[in-house]
Amino acid sequence: MLDDFYVLAGKRAFDLIFAACGILLLSPGFVLAALAVKLSGSGSVLFSHRRAGLNFKPFSIYKFRTMVIGADKNGSAITTSGDARITTVGRLLRKTKLDELPQLFNVLFGDMSLVGPRPEVEQYAEMFREDYKIVLSVRPGITDYAAIEFRHEEAILARYADPQLAYTTEILPAKIALYKKYISERSFITDLKILVRTAGAILC
Repeated sequence: MLDDFYVLAGKRAFDLIFAACGILLLSPGFVLAALAVKLSGSGSVLFSHRRAGLNFKPFSIYKFRTMVIGADKNGSAITTSGDARITTVGRLLRKTKLDELPQLFNVLFGDMSLVGPRPEVEQYAEMFREDYKIVLSVRPGITDYAAIEFRHEEAILARYADPQLAYTTEILPAKIALYKKYISERSFITDLKILVRTAGAILC
């Protein structure tokens, strides 16, 4: 009963409270990351990219820019650890996950949840449309089981001769299975456990 209430109404309140608190508490991290990107060269501090959201409704996800200007137009949507488009500062931001901080604003705007399936590029969501009818029945999130399991995804993909093929045939199907696992187990306790595990994965 409590889990049903949380999923239907409490989860959004939880997201709003924790996202707002997170922005306030992590404001020094926002400032340092923004300064690092700005001082590393010309270009915008933030990067936005179109993703498939709740019920396939597209939205713009926000991150601190970690790649050279125009990287999204030159090269694959798949990024590996050796990608030459990633800047020096960008590598540090990606390693510490500081590049993901602006997504707390996506949570405030209602595009995302703190915990939920990671938002996917539309072309890949369409490739697995039947699966994503389930996955996108909930708001995408900043973290979930798949985000923890594949926190070193870029390094994993770098091992393959064809990273894009590996992503669509091996990585993404595995992530989809974990997305469905989260949806079937959604509850306040599950979300707390995932947030704690995420913090531990970042710090380790």
